[in-house]
Amino acid sequence: MTYRRLAVCLLLAAGLVPLLSCGNEHSGETYILVSVNIKVPYWQSAGAGLALAGQQLKVAYAVTGPDTYDPSAERQALQSAVSKKATGILVSVADANLLKDDIDAAIKAGIPVVTIDSDAPASKRLFFIGTNNFQVGQMGGKRLAQELKNKGNVAVFTMPSQPNLNERMRGYLEALEGYPQIKVTHIVDIKGDPRIAFDTTTQFLGNDKKEHIDAFVCLEAISGNEVATVLDNNGIKGRVVIAMDADPATLRWIQKGVIAATISQKPFTMAFVGLRMLDNLHHENFAALDSDWARDSFAPVPAFVDTGSALVDKSNVDAFIAASKSLTGK
Repeated sequence: MTYRRLAVCLLLAAGLVPLLSCGNEHSGETYILVSVNIKVPYWQSAGAGLALAGQQLKVAYAVTGPDTYDPSAERQALQSAVSKKATGILVSVADANLLKDDIDAAIKAGIPVVTIDSDAPASKRLFFIGTNNFQVGQMGGKRLAQELKNKGNVAVFTMPSQPNLNERMRGYLEALEGYPQIKVTHIVDIKGDPRIAFDTTTQFLGNDKKEHIDAFVCLEAISGNEVATVLDNNGIKGRVVIAMDADPATLRWIQKGVIAATISQKPFTMAFVGLRMLDNLHHENFAALDSDWARDSFAPVPAFVDTGSALVDKSNVDAFIAASKSLTGK
């Protein structure tokens, strides 16, 4: 038995017994992961997790969705997965309001849907696999206060349409309540466009004499590289940048000392565990997928699977990169 297969079986004994399978015969099954920005390193890592689980179970799998941040195109990809009668669907929700009805339609059609990375809690999705985003915000907020020495103006880059980012924002704000001299002076909706982060950072620096921004907080993955690039291009030192996720560009900026820290998630784990849990749901043949399991003390599924997060800074970035290369080969 390989190490990975042994690890999966050990998870069974740790509390996921009803949901993870150490291997049965599978045929004619197709599991689809739907997201946006699917070419970014984050989703490539998730794709690797999906592929490993699919290969182990000998089922078909696919990652689909737009290459850019396009919630409408993601909706079309989700609708296509439903129309093709996917065996199960993992979806990272770019816009919870936009995708709710389509998630509910999939459930009504008997297709199990699990959200990963970004949730749609008002939908009939079965459960959420991902990061405790409130805790991520608290982790980042504490590090921000430390870097600012408890005083400074902060600009935040986010996308308010995504519930996971709002939870991170809530965590930051709660963590900063004990630091009255730290002020969040700007909250910028980048709308999934890195150019907005780049241009807005440039504008902030141009207005430096009127309003000095001491720190930049990036609640999503793409703005950290843009902020760091602007600061580096202009030779500006002494600003604090707290990023999100562990794409290669972000890690390089940490090595160079431009980004103070980032918070890494586990997209590989989200997709790997997600496919296996969907597969088990399929084989359980539940009479109805739209039961109110969140309120059921004897529900056969969890409400939330926390895949964890970790702070990466200059003290551990090299070890993080080495570990990533050993897993992905890149």
